[in-house]
Amino acid sequence: MLKNVTFGQFFPGDSFLHRLDPRTKLILTFALIVIVFISHGFTGFGVILAFVVFTALSSKISLKFLIRGIRPILFILLFTFVLNAFFQSGGNEIFRLGFLRVTDEGLRTAFFIAARLILLVVCSQMLTLTTSPNSLTDGLETLMRPLKRIHFPVHEIAMMMSIALRFIPTLMDEANKIMRAQMARGADFESGNFIKRAKAMIPLLVPLFVGAFRRAQDLALAMEARCYRGGEGRTRMRQLHYGARDAIAAGAMAALLAVILVLNHFQVV
Repeated sequence: MLKNVTFGQFFPGDSFLHRLDPRTKLILTFALIVIVFISHGFTGFGVILAFVVFTALSSKISLKFLIRGIRPILFILLFTFVLNAFFQSGGNEIFRLGFLRVTDEGLRTAFFIAARLILLVVCSQMLTLTTSPNSLTDGLETLMRPLKRIHFPVHEIAMMMSIALRFIPTLMDEANKIMRAQMARGADFESGNFIKRAKAMIPLLVPLFVGAFRRAQDLALAMEARCYRGGEGRTRMRQLHYGARDAIAAGAMAALLAVILVLNHFQVV
């Protein structure tokens, strides 16, 4: 399952989306998440999905890779689906299982919430897959710069988020190495029910956390040895500038928002 974690990975490229200003991608990703939440029907979700698929294909990102990133949240999707399907009181009853009853309205809500969660994960993936950690840090820090007036540690927060994203794939690789080493010694992570597999993961988590703390200490010592003092007096090699492609991307997002609002207005399901 660990190899299916794709959040935080970056695919270098020279596509239209890759060349967008990181501030634009951050703002448009937030706008896309808002659009997902304000959409009231499956037709709207279909339009958003088509938009995301077109964006992924134009960025040369494999759809199989995006689908693989959904697998780690399958348990959350299933749990949410069951809760909404069995505990939604409205609508016509389809069948009853003891004191639990499934209605058409409950099934619609269950599918709706599951589709919304999938879209949120895919939209977040597109940001990290097409934006390097350094660019993401620069974009976050620039967008949060007004908060410096209230003495908010803008640079430090942006740096911590960048480091966290950077070490997600590194920790996943280390976890896979530890898992293969323990499987070679007879450990079993695949068979048994969910409880047994969860218990089998405990010997994996201990060395993983120890390695994570060791990496964090090494990084802190390296930054201190290089006289790192936060964002005070710091300059940038790459300056951020908005361009024509950023205006085109903003126009495309505005068009998507207009389509969703029209569908909501006419109550298209």
